[in-house]
Order: sequence, then structure tokens, then C-alpha cells
Amino acid sequence: MAAMLLTGHGGLDKLVYRDDVATPRPGPGEVLVRVTATAKNNTDRKAREGLYPTKEKGEVTSFAMGGSATLTFPRIQGADVAGRVAAVGEGVDPGRIGQRGLLDFNLYPDARRDLNLMPDYYGHGADGGFAEYVAVPSDQFHTVGNPDLGDAELASMGMCSYQTAYHMMTSANVSSGDRVLVSGASGGVGTALIQLCRIVGAVPYAVSQLDKAEALHALGAEAVIDRGDLPTFVDRVLETTDGAPIDAVMDLVGGEMTDRFIDAMIVDMKRRSSYPRLSIAGASGGNLSEIMWTRIYLYQVQIFGVSHGTRDEAEQLIAWIRTGQLKPVLHAAFKLSDLHEAETYFVNRDSNYLGKIVIVPDSQWAEHGAPYALEEKA
Repeated sequence: MAAMLLTGHGGLDKLVYRDDVATPRPGPGEVLVRVTATAKNNTDRKAREGLYPTKEKGEVTSFAMGGSATLTFPRIQGADVAGRVAAVGEGVDPGRIGQRGLLDFNLYPDARRDLNLMPDYYGHGADGGFAEYVAVPSDQFHTVGNPDLGDAELASMGMCSYQTAYHMMTSANVSSGDRVLVSGASGGVGTALIQLCRIVGAVPYAVSQLDKAEALHALGAEAVIDRGDLPTFVDRVLETTDGAPIDAVMDLVGGEMTDRFIDAMIVDMKRRSSYPRLSIAGASGGNLSEIMWTRIYLYQVQIFGVSHGTRDEAEQLIAWIRTGQLKPVLHAAFKLSDLHEAETYFVNRDSNYLGKIVIVPDSQWAEHGAPYALEEKA
């Protein structure tokens, strides 16, 4: 089969396209999926470049929650896989062949449904979807009909973004009526957070460029707040909320913004009805933040580090996708053989970027990729 192989930590030259890779065979309890689309995530780039330091800030590494690195080379990346069941392994109903589905991307360490302490995923600890085929557990490849939903659109709602977003909210106990500040609102996790807030009855305030305001309002954002001048950021937030403090922040940025996010929650504690809550699932603005710990414990700020989620959360998301409560935010599609171009576009994306880009095998391009190509959207 054709696949894009990650051959080591480094630049785009470490991604090598080949058409002679062995097609995987489904083992017991697995299905073989013919991939039609796989969403691109920032974690693909960060894993390739080794940008997951946990001890020394400059170390080049990939995370190893189980005690040893699971990212070995060559590896096929790509976590958010949509496709059709092409074959089944022992113990799987042959009636699944032909079913379209979306992968729950997690490599769960055990059968627990409510906890995931050692997050790893397809495309990192096992081969993923930047290929024509992938073998995955049958119970994690969830059938999704929705004939009005294209395969590329389905992939754009993959668990890497949506489950991360949902777990940020469940960790912080986001509930109806909460004012929620969503950073990085135009990306995959951010657009998922806006929609998920509305589903549970929370009120999302999006931090993004103002030229994306119309699209973010359409997704459900109550207001769009420009990051702008950092010292006056909290003033702009409070102007938008009529002076009411933010109840919970979904932080995908880190760096110097995190302290400003905390300011937006503790500005007037008398008006709060719950503890300030900060969920962190990214550091696009910097991996180091300077915060006074007295501000954390005196104001009782609750902080939640979030990576991936649980089986229960994945199945809830699939249910919302099946019923159409969650909508795709698909920016564009690229051919698998053009993954270098897609990576460059993703890093240098312009102000028109919103949502996700997906990668489509060349053999599936005409049906599942071409309608969403950049030139078609222009």
C-alpha cells in the first residue's frame, strides 16, 4: 500500500512517501480500515520534531507516559481516521465489512471507561491513518452513517481534537450557564470547544482574530475577543461580559497569556458562584509561563492538565456526531503524497484558516478529497 513514513525526529525530510509498504492484517478483535480521510493535528508536527519535553525545556523527545518511548521509527502518523471496513479479524462480525466509521484514536492501557492515565494514540504508539489502510480495534471504529456528511468532513471531527476539547470541559466541570473563555478558538480544538459549550448550555467567548468573528459566531461563540495588546486583554474580556468574571478558561496557548487568563477569572470574586477553573491542553504560545502561586491558592484557582480522554467521552461524542449536534469545520483537503505541502500550509496558515485540514490517500482523492481542495474552495 501507499503510506507516508516518519523515519525519525526532525524536519519534513523525515516524512518519506512510499507505495510498497506492507498492508496490515487485522488481528483478533480488529478491523482493517480502508482509509478515506485522516485529519491533520498539531501533535503530528510536535511528535515529528520531538517537542514534548517533560524534564528539560530544550530536550528533543516524544512523551512516554508508560515509562518508555512508544514512538519508534518508521511510524505512520495520522490519528483521526475515517474510512470503510475492508476486512475483519477473528471474532469480529463479517457484517461490519463496508461500514463507514470514525476511529477513537486512543491506545487505551486497560478496559476502564472513565479514566485514561497513560495517553497514547494511533499515529504515535501504533501506525495511524496517513496510509491507504490501518488495522484498529473493532470496538474503537465507530460506525457513522449520516449520508449528508462527507468522509473528509467526518475525519475533521476526529477524536484528537473533539475528545481533547470535551475532556477539557469535563475535567473543569463546565456546565450550563458557565462563561467559558476559549483560546485558540479558530483551530480544531477551539472550534470543537465552542460547539460543545453550546451543547451543554455553557456560554463560549472566543479568543481569535476579529476577521474570523462571523464564522465563530456561526459556530456558537457569544463574542470574539481579539488578543491584541496584552496589558489591556482583561479589560476587553470584561467589556464583553459586562464586567462578569470568566468562570472557566480552556487554555490552548500557554506562555504569557495564561496569567492574563487567570486575571479574567479572579477579577471580581464576589460575583462568582464557583471556583475559577483552568484547563490546559496546549502551549502554542510558549511552554513556560510565569505565575505567582499565591494567586493560585489564595483565589482557589483549580488547574487541570488535559491529554486525550476516556472511552465514555468518545462514545458521547460519537452519539452527538450521529445526531448532527456536532458540525464539521473543514478548511481543506490535501493528497497524502502532498503531506509536506500540507504540513507547511498548516504551520504558515493565514487569517482565513478555520477548523481542520484533512489528508486523503491519492487513490481516494477524486471522491473524497478533490471537492475540498484549496483550489475548489477559492
